[in-house]
Amino acid sequence: MKKRVLEMVLAAAALAVLVGCAEKKPVLHIYTWSDYVKPELVTRFETENNCRVVIDTYDSNEAMYAKLKAGATGYDLLFPSSYMVKIMNDQNMLRKLDPAQLPNLANIDPDYLAMAFDKTMEHSVPYTVTITCLGYLDGKVKDFTPSWGMLDREDLRNRMTMLNDHRETIGAALKFLGYSLNTLDDQQLAEAKDVVLRWKKNLAKFENEQYKTGLASGEFLLTHGYSGDLMLVQSENEDIQIAVPQEGSALSFDDMVIPTDARQVELAHKFINFILDPAVAAELTEYIYFLCPNRPSYSLLPPEIQADPILFPPPEVIAKLEMIGDLGENNVKYTKLWDAIKAGE
Repeated sequence: MKKRVLEMVLAAAALAVLVGCAEKKPVLHIYTWSDYVKPELVTRFETENNCRVVIDTYDSNEAMYAKLKAGATGYDLLFPSSYMVKIMNDQNMLRKLDPAQLPNLANIDPDYLAMAFDKTMEHSVPYTVTITCLGYLDGKVKDFTPSWGMLDREDLRNRMTMLNDHRETIGAALKFLGYSLNTLDDQQLAEAKDVVLRWKKNLAKFENEQYKTGLASGEFLLTHGYSGDLMLVQSENEDIQIAVPQEGSALSFDDMVIPTDARQVELAHKFINFILDPAVAAELTEYIYFLCPNRPSYSLLPPEIQADPILFPPPEVIAKLEMIGDLGENNVKYTKLWDAIKAGE
């Protein structure tokens, strides 16, 4: 009995030592979109830097922003879209980056950097490039046309979704009407509202997450979504096709930023620099199906990915794409319009 007790005491002591060692490892807290970092790369980073990485997720920029403004703290690295980055930076929510700790910044594709808001990468670094597209089931959607006008198809009623994102969805209507998705013209916005209300009658719902699996399973026949999400489920269902609407669409970046209250600032820089390694960026592009705008990584991608017109769109498609911009105090025009659309007014 005494021997058994001694063994238990020694085992508990050994466990305490192991726990104590584990607690000494720095922990990098990341707040990002779901399924947005390859788990094996996270494990590799943890091993190389003798740390732990904890990831929380959100489903919209607004949800992330609201949580932080409500007082949530403890995050070291965020992945918001560029327009939200501008809002957060204007409100002093972000740290300036230290280029000395980010030698891989040189790998960012200059063609995409030229379209970014933070062209000097003072406080943000592009993580992915996304085009908002239409995904559809080729065998079940007859006479498909690459146009936002597909959302008027009553024969697809209750089998279509649009993003639960006021800038994306109102922006789609604006592009359909031939306007800028950053317009401040009240008449143009009123016209866009009428279009979205008309489309809403045909939708199953406004949705940011389930549209992917819903399209793959056949629950939905046509969805408004992000290129990477749609390409990911395309690998599960070969009948899924993806198109950029001919009227134009939204081009967006998700960026890596460090909040002002980050505790692991040095480790956050190391993670950003790790992501910017060409081999890592290529592995991420293959995994998440969003293009990491890392020029040296392109040659490391399989030929079929390099030839993909969604990941690498032709110039005539790029010419019709537009970045969603922060409109400052005029953002309220879109939020009020969205509230009215949700209320069906």
